Parts: sequence; structure tokens; C-alpha cells
Amino acid sequence: MDLLAFIRAEVLPHFAGLDGATVAPLGGGLINQTFLVEGGGERFVLQRLAAIFPPAINDNIAAVTQALARAGLATPRLLPARDGRACVELGGEGGVWRLQTFVAGVVFDKVQSPAQAAAAGELVARFHRALDGLDHAFVGLREGVHDTANHLARLRKALARHPRHRLIGQVGPLAERILARAAALAPLPELPRRICHGDLKLNNILFAGDAPPLRETAVCLIDLDTVGPMSLAYELGDAWRSWCNLAGEDTEQARIDLEVFRVSFAGYSGALGRALSEDERHALLGCVEWISLELASRFAADALNESYFGWDRRRYPGRGEHNLVRGQGQLALHDAFAATRGERAAILGL
Repeated sequence: MDLLAFIRAEVLPHFAGLDGATVAPLGGGLINQTFLVEGGGERFVLQRLAAIFPPAINDNIAAVTQALARAGLATPRLLPARDGRACVELGGEGGVWRLQTFVAGVVFDKVQSPAQAAAAGELVARFHRALDGLDHAFVGLREGVHDTANHLARLRKALARHPRHRLIGQVGPLAERILARAAALAPLPELPRRICHGDLKLNNILFAGDAPPLRETAVCLIDLDTVGPMSLAYELGDAWRSWCNLAGEDTEQARIDLEVFRVSFAGYSGALGRALSEDERHALLGCVEWISLELASRFAADALNESYFGWDRRRYPGRGEHNLVRGQGQLALHDAFAATRGERAAILGL
């Protein structure tokens, strides 16, 4: 039985009102498998969760989306299964499935204009405001995802474990530069944890259309599997790492757009409803340097371990070669952010 037939026969009967519904693949996500379901004149989004996510994270999503909806923000809503649960667990190879309401819009892999970046920053601020004070015990969180010291230690271990790797002659010098930058970088100020999205790459933001002015209207945040308490520095640092790099992730070079940084910060701070503290602004100054360096170390380690990140078989002979390029690119991005620290400080009012 092919996957679509399996969904129609084994998954959809667990949800009410989907008899005879059609199913088609939707989007190109790398983690969860996503499908568009159409039935009864309505559209829904069905997802098969990746094994890295425990089913209990759907309780996080339910709590967060209820709070967003109460605040008047658009958001996909989980639709309970017939038994009232937030997801369907079929066991073994059957997988874990959830059904959500469909929110119309389009996504982009790269920022299309400063106005779009400003709209993204405003939406993230409204998202944060809506979740301030939410009383929910989050479960299944990715512990240590931004434990930079641990990531650097794993890079050292990879170097020691693979002294004869085919790429050691390139990864070794790259790792030395990464570790030297980390040793010289000032630590981030400690900030209180707040409920954040956790993965603000641009294609996790839904926009109203694919051409102006609709592409400058941010509709909602999607893919909420990573939502939970974290530092604002890591939330916005990861966003700016994605939004500001015009070169993209699969290249040895980096080109940052400071106008994207400026307008997205203005959009965020203007919509937040309160002034950012000096500690917060100092953390936002250093966060992009730490986040890009952290990811450089993770890519460099996997260039030797070849066990975690996916890779493009059409462009690279092996996982190591692809991750080497990514690591070089993130280090270049770190250096580009470091070179613009003065300009970014002025933008942040420091």
C-alpha cells in the first residue's frame, strides 16, 4: 500500500468528517511529512511527526495556539481525533499523525524586501506578547540545543575520533578557527527565559501572497514543534542568522544585509509593547555571532562524524563535503557579523 492510500485507509478514519477526503503532499519540509487534506468543502493540514518529536509536544502546540487565538492572532489549530486526543499514534511504522486547520499563505526561503523583514519582526513580537504569562508545563523540549560549550566539546571529540578522515586536512584548520573565535567572544548576558518559537527561519513564517504588497503582510508562524521557553537572544539570533544572510546556507561565503537587521529589529521593538532592557539589547548584539559560530561548529563536527545533518547528493559526493561547506559558510557569516558589530550596536541603541 502506498503512503497516500495508507493515509486514506488508516489515518483519516481517526478524524471526524473526512470520509472520502483527498490527500496530496504539501510543501517540502525536511523534518515532518506534510499533506493537504480536502474534504467537505474544507482544507486541512495533516502531518506525520518525525521520530525526534515525542507525541506530547502536541499538548504544547495546543496550549500555545489557544493562547494565540485568544489574543486575536491567526494560527493553525490542532483538530482532535475522535478519541479527543491531540494526535493519533498508530504504533511502529504507522507513525504519529496530527490534523490542523489550514491557513492560506505562502512561504519564502529568503527575504524578498526590507518591508517583508519588518513585517516578520512585527509578527514575532506579537507572537511573544500573546504568549507572555502563559501557564503551561512544556514537555519534550530539545534540551541543550543552544549549549554552545557542549557543541564545541563535540567538535573537539570529532577531531580526536577521526584523525584519518578524508576531510581532516580541511576540517582541522576550520575547527581551529572556530575554537579560536569562541575563546575570544564575550559571553552573552543572562536573560530570563520566555516562550519562543524556537526555529525562526524565514520559511516558518506564512505571508499573505507572493507579490507586493501581500508578500509584506506576515500572517502567522507555522511549524510550532520547537515552541517553548528560551532566551530571546537565541530566538532572534537564529532568526537574524537566517534572514540577514543573502548568500544562503549552502555556500562557503556569506553576505549580510544590515538593512534587514535594522528594519526587522525596528519592527520587533515597535510591536513588542515595552522597551527592551540594556541587557536584552547587549544580548541581541552578540547573539548572531554566537549562533552562527555554534552552527559552524556543529557542521564542522558532522563533516567528520557524518551522522546527523542531511545532505544534497546531487551536489556533493558525501555528507562530509556538504557539511564542510556549510561550516565554512557559517564561520564566514560569524566573521561578517563581527565586522559589523559597531553598526549593529548603533541600530540597537547601544
